[in-house]
Amino acid sequence: MTQEHDINHSFGREAVNQEQRRERIRTVFTAVAPRYDLMNDLMSMGIHRLWKRKLARRVAGVHGKTVDLAGGTGDVARLLRSPQRQVIVCDPSQAMMQVGQQRPGMQGIEWLVGEAEQLPLPDASVDLLTVSFGLRNATHVEQALTEIHRVLKPGGRFVCLEFSQPAFWLAPFYNLYSFLVIPRLGALVAREPIAYQYLVESIRRFPNQKGFAALMLQAGFKDVRWENLSFGIAALHFGSRAHEN
Repeated sequence: MTQEHDINHSFGREAVNQEQRRERIRTVFTAVAPRYDLMNDLMSMGIHRLWKRKLARRVAGVHGKTVDLAGGTGDVARLLRSPQRQVIVCDPSQAMMQVGQQRPGMQGIEWLVGEAEQLPLPDASVDLLTVSFGLRNATHVEQALTEIHRVLKPGGRFVCLEFSQPAFWLAPFYNLYSFLVIPRLGALVAREPIAYQYLVESIRRFPNQKGFAALMLQAGFKDVRWENLSFGIAALHFGSRAHEN
């Protein structure tokens, strides 16, 4: 079974077709939207905020039209906002974005309903596209990467923050925490244990650092590299669209 088949035809441990997967993921995020950020804080003990701040620091010098894909409640978009940027949150879940729109400090951020596999954006129109913990929810990861490459301007930057493969010595402890603690937190706080079981499983099925870098290269990205965070529990992946000759 190839990695592509494994991602596109699974929901947690259950085999599903692509449309079923898409609809179930939408249901998950509608259900957890009100407590999504709280759950992220509890699951990561707040470390996800440090990772997202590092992402923002790494792209501090990139200005212009900025899209935070799968931006949900806008926590990353708020970090990316600056006088030199037009920041747009693009997410398929209206429920997630509605939570963010109601929060203070979101002035100037635009909100756009859209899926990674079919971005509602013109060709070569985006200077910077970021995505944090969202690309693994795409039904077709390869198609999503092709779409991201399409909408970037020549020289435009892409940064993906995603869970990845931790160092070998950390993996056993991380696995125990993921499969035993996170679903129980989901049951207690978000009252959605099945949703958080899916989220844990989706992390395991997503390509590791080298695998995702290979997919980026296949989609046409240049200057592809990654930076491990917290011993590889997460990673920042970087790429750009080549300048035209």
